[in-house]
Amino acid sequence: MAKKIKVYVEPNETVSECLDRINEMGYRPIRRIEKPVFEQTGAKDEPVHSHQSILFECVSKES
Repeated sequence: MAKKIKVYVEPNETVSECLDRINEMGYRPIRRIEKPVFEQTGAKDEPVHSHQSILFECVSKES
C-alpha cells in the first residue's frame, strides 16, 4: 500500500502554490478536504466563521 501524507495549505499560500510544493516533494494529491474554522469574538457565545482550512491527502508518484 502506498504511503499517504497530509499537506495543509499554509496561511499565506495559494492552492496552486501548495500543489506545486506537493509535486516537488514527489507526491500527488488524491483527496482535498475543506473544513471551516471558527473563532470566538468578544463576549458573545456565537462563533464567527474565520476561514477555510484546506488539507490534501497525497500518495507517492511512484505507487
